[in-house]
Amino acid sequence: MQPPASKGNQVVVACTDGQRLKGYVSNFLPTRDSFRLFPAENSPQDQGKDLRLGNLKAIFFVKDLAGHSEHKDAYDVTKLSHGRKIEVTFADGEKIIGATEAYNPQKSGFFLFPADPESNNLRVFIVNRNAVKVVFL
Repeated sequence: MQPPASKGNQVVVACTDGQRLKGYVSNFLPTRDSFRLFPAENSPQDQGKDLRLGNLKAIFFVKDLAGHSEHKDAYDVTKLSHGRKIEVTFADGEKIIGATEAYNPQKSGFFLFPADPESNNLRVFIVNRNAVKVVFL
């Protein structure tokens, strides 16, 4: 039997085909083109699913996998104290607003920190190739 994956971050993965996958990651690096998503925090390695960044819109690092469906994120960028304020739009019309400290269109992606401190999202990794519009606010 393989050892379990190490303790990971809770994530919701937004795929370009519209799927939302929930689970845990412990081996995500923005410089690699893939990572493994696990169904539970201590899943064995063989239960993980390999995901390629090219098939994803974003990876939402979240506080809680259940989410907070009753909460609607506020997009008041005036409360952001660090980074450049940014709005990202995807082909399906979904928009994300927050701040980034490392946007570079030549890289695979960048981290965005949500504008709403009450958001379930701690940070979001945006996949550059699948963002159709990036605007600094």
